[in-house]
Amino acid sequence: MLVILGFAMIAVFMVLIMTKKLTPVLALIIVPTVFGLFAGAGLGIGDMVMDSMKSMTSTAALLMFAIIYFGLMIDVGLFDPLVKFILRKLGNDPAKVVLGTAILAAAVSLDGDGSTTFILTTAAMLPVYLRLKMSPVVLTCVAGLANGTMNILPWGGPTARAATALKIDVNDVFVPMIPSLVAGLVVVFAFSWLLGLQERNRLRATAPEIWGTPSTAEPFTAEEFDGGTTAGGSRTGVSGAGRGRKGGNPGGAAPTVGGSPAGSSVAVLERTDTLLEDSSAGLTDTALDPNRSTLRPKLFWFNLALTVAVMVVLVANVIPLPFVFMVGAAIALLVNFPKVKDQGAQLIAHAPSIVAVVSMVMAAAVLTGVLKGTGMVEAMSAWLVQIIPTSMGPFMAVITGVLSIPMTFFMSNDAFYFGVLPVLSETAAHYGVGAADMARASITGQPFHLQSPLVPAILLLVSLAKVDLGDHHKKVLWRTAVISLVMLGVGMLTGAIGIG
Repeated sequence: MLVILGFAMIAVFMVLIMTKKLTPVLALIIVPTVFGLFAGAGLGIGDMVMDSMKSMTSTAALLMFAIIYFGLMIDVGLFDPLVKFILRKLGNDPAKVVLGTAILAAAVSLDGDGSTTFILTTAAMLPVYLRLKMSPVVLTCVAGLANGTMNILPWGGPTARAATALKIDVNDVFVPMIPSLVAGLVVVFAFSWLLGLQERNRLRATAPEIWGTPSTAEPFTAEEFDGGTTAGGSRTGVSGAGRGRKGGNPGGAAPTVGGSPAGSSVAVLERTDTLLEDSSAGLTDTALDPNRSTLRPKLFWFNLALTVAVMVVLVANVIPLPFVFMVGAAIALLVNFPKVKDQGAQLIAHAPSIVAVVSMVMAAAVLTGVLKGTGMVEAMSAWLVQIIPTSMGPFMAVITGVLSIPMTFFMSNDAFYFGVLPVLSETAAHYGVGAADMARASITGQPFHLQSPLVPAILLLVSLAKVDLGDHHKKVLWRTAVISLVMLGVGMLTGAIGIG
């Protein structure tokens, strides 16, 4: 019964958020509560949730103050030069911008921390997507693909967990999987290029006005994105303080590009320099508005030094990360906005993003608390082990790789690697499948795992980009499943994942 309830709960949850019948926050609270009561939790369900929530508080604090800090840095103009540099190098071509996003996310992922990757990638690239009128869902998809693939690095977490659970050296797990990692990244970049081509075609067909004469080009808001709907209908942007659409095309005349009708096949991707030079037309009313009152150009070097210091301390991991961002945000607010009134205004400006991400983190505690407290996770894991036919024993490593895709999505890495993997490995040993093979196979599901609503970093990503989690899942899940299967297949071909 627990197995049926567990899978049914997960299925109902996914259907509700992907069909947008409920917001993710409500689905995370209501669905587990109903199924938990059916599972016999009774009044004890409150204790289950509170025990789970205790482990979420530090994560919520980290995300809250990280949003404040990087939102503030965007407001004061720290990333403006970087964004303009990226635009000049990548041009107006959406295909190059999306590919550049993937490369940036993969590079930043080398530090092994998903939250840092998504914060920096979004801070650098979201204004570019806004500037070019590209869908922010593409940004979250590509960033999720790159970070999920890079998550098998030894310091990323899952590889160390797998090695620890099976009592083997972490290098024995990771080094043979390097070809799989490379193959996974190749697929990520291929997906990114294809997504960029789709964006290029969409913009040419539906938003030619963004390439029109700079003096007449209209500002745009997030509500106009196709496929980039925002949670609660709010404006896309990190600061959450956007204004409504201004200006317009008098008389409803069709916009033109170089004197030709907007719908013509004019080359619209050759005007980067002109658009950048007249940034007041293209950047007005976005996170890169050159006339925004929050700009602090005289404090650029201070803000840069502070951000570098925060990143160094974060990577060194010598101080708890929530406290690092608490202090960083406090110093940044104090120096950039000495007046108490301005400090309060800045906190209020970022409140929508904070509420969105912190509420989802806390709501996720309901799902994890019910899964663990009612015994659903254990029951589902035991059932999966039992249904594997004896004849499939020699293929236990491959089976484990396939199972890691859905199982790590619906449970924490700790639950999978310390609870499920040892049982699977013990079974595999009877068929001559080594522990190292099992560990390597178990980490191939990480690209899919990183998209789970139980992963705080992905909640941060969609919140910063103001993207609906259901929209993100529609675009990213099947692609991450493909990447995981490619990594598993390459592991088998290279002998890293053997058959007994």
